[in-house]
Amino acid sequence: MRVAQLLAIGASLRAAAAIPVAADEVNQKSAQGLHLVKLSAEEEPTWMTFDEEMELVQSNTNFMDVTHTWERTKKLGSPKTKTFDYPEPSHQDVVEPLLSEISVENQRADLVELTAFHNRYYETQDGVDAAKWIVDRVAAIASDAGRDDITVTPFQHEFRQPSTIVKFAAADPEGDLTILGGHMDSINGSNRTLGRAPGADDDGSGTVNLIDIIRVLAKSGYKPATPLEFMFYGGEEVGLLGSQDIASTYREEGKVVKAVLQLDMTAFPGEVPTFSLVTDNVSTPLTSFVRQLVSSYSTLSTSDSRCGYACSDHASWTANGFPAAFPFEAQMGVVSNKYVHTATDTIDAEGFSLEHSVQFGRVGLGFAIELTSA
Repeated sequence: MRVAQLLAIGASLRAAAAIPVAADEVNQKSAQGLHLVKLSAEEEPTWMTFDEEMELVQSNTNFMDVTHTWERTKKLGSPKTKTFDYPEPSHQDVVEPLLSEISVENQRADLVELTAFHNRYYETQDGVDAAKWIVDRVAAIASDAGRDDITVTPFQHEFRQPSTIVKFAAADPEGDLTILGGHMDSINGSNRTLGRAPGADDDGSGTVNLIDIIRVLAKSGYKPATPLEFMFYGGEEVGLLGSQDIASTYREEGKVVKAVLQLDMTAFPGEVPTFSLVTDNVSTPLTSFVRQLVSSYSTLSTSDSRCGYACSDHASWTANGFPAAFPFEAQMGVVSNKYVHTATDTIDAEGFSLEHSVQFGRVGLGFAIELTSA
């Protein structure tokens, strides 16, 4: 698409966004196949066709599709953000013996199976089957470890592909909740339903990081003092659908979420490997805590990046008043994975590195243990 076309689309969307959405519009217009889309935190959403949404995907424009959550969040009103203190890492005696268990081999084996699906698009049968594969994979891990205190539950949405929530039973089930998540869907920007979209980096890498952390915790016998959940979100590529649904549901249910870590694209480091910590639309205190975890539990340094509105699922939690952090694979604007949203986002793509991705698994393991240990 030509730049002039993109500028024209953006101008028309900003004009339309100035008109508040009436409550009775949602059912009527969504029934007509229209989608309610937000392009920034400040502006009102606007109605778009799905093809117009896909133009946003192809032009790498971040957005939230709020069609299914708009009425819920409007009823809830502005979120009340709770402030948490995050102490310096202090459970090295628990974390460090487990770091070597975060494994390139295990993550590669899982990723080979996950990327074998033709695509993981949220409205295809492959997308549904890939979600079931995750459920079965994690359930087998829990069963093999003899862990009946780990539950694996699909979270059904108004679209076909479910998200998956994995819960570790806690000694204090009423304690504040810690969440690690990433999206399991993929998309081919040129042919969303039929195109090949292995999504090895986006976000197969974050998905297998999460599976590996669950595997290590389950096998080690780790039992959290406070609630710990892992989430594999559906429908991220078309406006953060799954994470929005879950985050707004958790706010509606009055859950107290202490921290959310987003793992989305962790395997494409560029020439100078780093943990690039996103600094916009996140919790600054939690991001500072993650910076300490990188220093404690990885071999990498940190850099800072900004990724704009709604660039990944952490934004859904931030929009609902929950503290979230997002470490990215490389410094945004300096390094870019040119294979994203194409058939060539594969394990064999030039620049792809599970050795780099494993560092994110190590930090995620530290995040889970440090925030849920007594």
